[in-house]
Amino acid sequence: MAYRQGRYTVILEHKPTIIESAAVVGTKEGDGPMAPYFDYITDDDTMEQKTWEKAESMMQKTAVQLALKKARLAAYDIDMLFAGDLLNQCIGSTFGLKDFEIAFAGVFGACSTMSLSLIMASLAVESSVARKAIAVTSSHFCTAERQFRFPLDYGGVRPPTAQWTVTGSGAAIVGDGKGPYVQAFTLGRVVDMNITDANNMGAAMAPVDVKIEP
Repeated sequence: MAYRQGRYTVILEHKPTIIESAAVVGTKEGDGPMAPYFDYITDDDTMEQKTWEKAESMMQKTAVQLALKKARLAAYDIDMLFAGDLLNQCIGSTFGLKDFEIAFAGVFGACSTMSLSLIMASLAVESSVARKAIAVTSSHFCTAERQFRFPLDYGGVRPPTAQWTVTGSGAAIVGDGKGPYVQAFTLGRVVDMNITDANNMGAAMAPVDVKIEP
């Protein structure tokens, strides 16, 4: 079973396995150096949907479908699904994954959502409340701009420090197997670095406060 080591770290004694995973990305990501490692690169960031939000939902749905296919599993083989995105009420996840009819837990951890959902899926398998669980997350540049900054329709000029939110989705199936394993995790703590420039997300996210404790 899981046990704590120090103040922030948890050790998973039975070491849940990442059985399979899948990544779905947009056109910009597909043009980058990581392209060979993605499972699906869309040539249309709308994913043939009427809104950017629906496109993000479709990316999550596609990522889960691909992960299940690669693992030769069906939705009924999965006991729990932990998923989140950057949208209000996690609508990208809820609308994208509802048809799988898997027990669902919405997760909002901003840029840490994939790590957080993977932690929760691993704990579910470690504690035997789930035989297999899926961790999923997504973001979409166009939905993030509308949610946090200025809708693209405004034609606003982006400052040099503005970040570019990834357009993509990732899914990982956790269960028992031969590895790779989730052996431990360390949760961070809230630290206010007094960054006041809303556009300079790099400065807000880059600092790390680390304390090594016995």
